[in-house]
Amino acid sequence: MTYEETKSPAGSAAQVHSLHDMLDPARGAALQVALGLPPSIAQGAELPPFFHQLYFWTPLPPEALGRDGHPGLSKTGLIPDLGLPRRMWAGGRLRFERPLRAGMSAEKRSVVESSERKLGRSGPLGFVTLRHEIWQQGALSLSEWHDLVYREDPTPAAPKPVPPRAPLDEEVARQVSFSSTLLFRYSALTFNGHRIHYDLDYARDTEGYAGLVVHGPLLAQQLMLLAEELLGPLAEFSFRATSPLMHFEEATLCYRDGALWVRAPDGRQCMQAQAVPKAE
Repeated sequence: MTYEETKSPAGSAAQVHSLHDMLDPARGAALQVALGLPPSIAQGAELPPFFHQLYFWTPLPPEALGRDGHPGLSKTGLIPDLGLPRRMWAGGRLRFERPLRAGMSAEKRSVVESSERKLGRSGPLGFVTLRHEIWQQGALSLSEWHDLVYREDPTPAAPKPVPPRAPLDEEVARQVSFSSTLLFRYSALTFNGHRIHYDLDYARDTEGYAGLVVHGPLLAQQLMLLAEELLGPLAEFSFRATSPLMHFEEATLCYRDGALWVRAPDGRQCMQAQAVPKAE
């Protein structure tokens, strides 16, 4: 990993983190198998959208990790420490310029685009937006904006947030399930050590969830694959998490007129998204 100084969009100095990786076809094929898809990724093949999440690991020794299994904020050199222990991937946006190809090297350039702390109804909140660019063969392949939210530990007296209700007017509906095995495999393939996805006691007793939490990126991945199946190659995709989904809940992936969402069994909306296909 290398570090460079660049200018943020506002013109102030910002540190760019640069990571280089070989996009191993076997890793992409392993995710296809984990998702129940035929393993079609080979040397030189185009990677499906969002499969870049499998690459550009930043492994750190155990003493450099926080209590939740993520790298400690003071150790990463990228994400600022806002003094809040709970981390959530709140959403993101992607712009696809050209396909990434397996078996070839690529570079990921990351910068903190914004960072702020606010007081919400449930207490203090921290908002961080990261901007990533992935380059391959000297050309920009995709740009990504990655929205993180940090918050305090839950207290028993705190009111539970009321999740939005999911629409019922989808044109396409697909049932999906997320076993603890799938969550473990996705964590392993993305080198995501966040304990809410595999440590049930931690997820329940420390962070207050009813079960293991399905990764937000895994939900987004399923929606992107559905969008590509229905619309063809994607030009843009955006998503926002609205309620966590537990590993014991079967979800419904929904699509209508370019909009996508994830509906839980009780009708709450877990994620909403928008897909834009490439122009013909």
